[in-house]
Amino acid sequence: MTGTSVEVGAQAARSRALAVLRIRSRALAVALLPAAVAVVLYAGNTTGHLVGPGWHAARWAVTPLAALVLLAAAGIALVVARARPAVSPTVPIAEESAPDLYRMVRDLADRLDVPAPSAIALTPDCDSWLEDRTHPAHGPPPQPDRDELTGARGAHRRTPAAPVLVIGSPFLWWMRVGELRAVLAPVVAGTGPSAHPDIAAARRFVRGLDAAVAVSSTSGRCPLTRGVCAGVGWVARLLLRSCREHAAQMERGVAAAAAERAQAVDYGLRIVAQEQVGLAYAGWDRLLTRVALPAWRMGRWPSRLDAGVVAALTELSRRDRLAEGFASRLGERPACDLLEEPGAIDEAASLLAARLFHGGPAEPGPDWAPVDWQEYPEEVVDRKWRLDAARLHRVLDAQGVHRAAGPTLPEADGPTLARVLDHLATPPTRETAGSPDTPAAPKADADAGAPIDHSDETGVGIDTETGFDTGTDTGTGIGTDTGIDIDIDADADADADIDTETGNERTATLAAALTTELAREEAAAPASQAPDTPPWDDTTLPLFPLQPPRTARELLTDHVTAMVCCAAMDTAGATPGLDWLDGPTLLIDGERAPDLAPGVLSLIEDGDPTPLRHWLAQAGIRPEKPLRLV
Repeated sequence: MTGTSVEVGAQAARSRALAVLRIRSRALAVALLPAAVAVVLYAGNTTGHLVGPGWHAARWAVTPLAALVLLAAAGIALVVARARPAVSPTVPIAEESAPDLYRMVRDLADRLDVPAPSAIALTPDCDSWLEDRTHPAHGPPPQPDRDELTGARGAHRRTPAAPVLVIGSPFLWWMRVGELRAVLAPVVAGTGPSAHPDIAAARRFVRGLDAAVAVSSTSGRCPLTRGVCAGVGWVARLLLRSCREHAAQMERGVAAAAAERAQAVDYGLRIVAQEQVGLAYAGWDRLLTRVALPAWRMGRWPSRLDAGVVAALTELSRRDRLAEGFASRLGERPACDLLEEPGAIDEAASLLAARLFHGGPAEPGPDWAPVDWQEYPEEVVDRKWRLDAARLHRVLDAQGVHRAAGPTLPEADGPTLARVLDHLATPPTRETAGSPDTPAAPKADADAGAPIDHSDETGVGIDTETGFDTGTDTGTGIGTDTGIDIDIDADADADADIDTETGNERTATLAAALTTELAREEAAAPASQAPDTPPWDDTTLPLFPLQPPRTARELLTDHVTAMVCCAAMDTAGATPGLDWLDGPTLLIDGERAPDLAPGVLSLIEDGDPTPLRHWLAQAGIRPEKPLRLV
């Protein structure tokens, strides 16, 4: 039954491939039709059948048209044949650096009775596929054949090459060897139908048309070249629309045939492995959006993302009380052991992930340095919070917001959290403020019920120029303690505009100013270009942005949160930390801090600082103390 299904799927793919090739033949026939008519007219004149002024005029009219159509067809065919098809950005894996992995893939191909892939590459994503890279632009120039007897060089004969196997790098680190083999079985089985000449020719034709469309869309050409490229692009798009349905059905037939062929290999294990695919995707997405993205925005890129996804998924299993089920599985050999140097390959994949998902430079540099997970809390979390807090105070200075001062606040000249709280708090109404019976507004700490002795405000071990107390232990910031993340996530109304009524007018103004300041800093940042032209469109990076641009409210929320965290570190001995699932976290006495989001949102949206002041008092944070900023 399985063999019959394989044959049915392969036969369907071949019939669709023939349909694509027929479209190519029809296009060629249309291009040759005027030339054929011209030949008939000249042949008729030679034989004496088509003579007279009318036939003579027809010959003069058709001949230039035939020559023009042939010239245009030759130009379009040349563009389609020589245009460089798009190639997925990957990390190539040489056989010397992963002999066990190549051996496993070849053994899998032998069991499936299909050709083995010509090479293996890794992609920083949770997916695997076969990619044809037989185009001359994707490899070194072919070497001419040499006759061993005469020594004469002959024409190079093109031999069909198997496609490249692209494997998602998170699979290698999270899956076991048996699971990876089961997941790759239907992918490797696709090399069988891909070797059929008709399917290979149809794929080359479709890829050539797609590359011709990309070439015709390139900007920066002269008007004459733009006109020629527009014509080439129109013809290529017309042919693509004609063969789109046939090409899609062909690929479905190839996938169906490959899936049926792979049923005989590790079928039971494939069911378990597919569960790990979904789990790996969830952990990879969480790691990129919560952990890697803040570092990328800081000009740092985590150099061990694949190792981090293992830690994230292990923590997820522990939180969901699945650790017992995963204990026996984690005891098996991981697939990354098939690599000779997994650390170097993980670093290359991490750099490529930063380039694809964030648009970072192609190579490390002074402004784009790698960071280890042990250094992440100090190098990324602490620095991010202090940079955001410093930006917030610069915007307040630019708006002319004066610092709170008084006889009991001798340190009001430095940046303080109290300045932000007082500015964003909704001012009292005129009736309340002008009433002689209304008592004076209590101070932040008195309002929260935490009396403070101000006699030693300058002697708490904080140096506003050189740093805070170095006795605080920040070397164990990476933790897996459960709790609620203090990072503000996008709510259901994250895209809603900030209310600009009287109560939140200051919030809207400050948020807009922060957006402008951040855009100015990003525009002034130097752009690093790759030394070599990549095989994909380098002008549209990031190719796969993780998140849409942050709204003004989200930016203000992040900056106020950073200000609170800086106050906690400088006045309450808190330390920055890393949670594998939630990203940057604040650790107070080694434990995750309580949820900070409600207090910050209440201050920003309602202008009510009371919940946040109560949170600060419970944590022992003094908002009136000056902070150390970058």
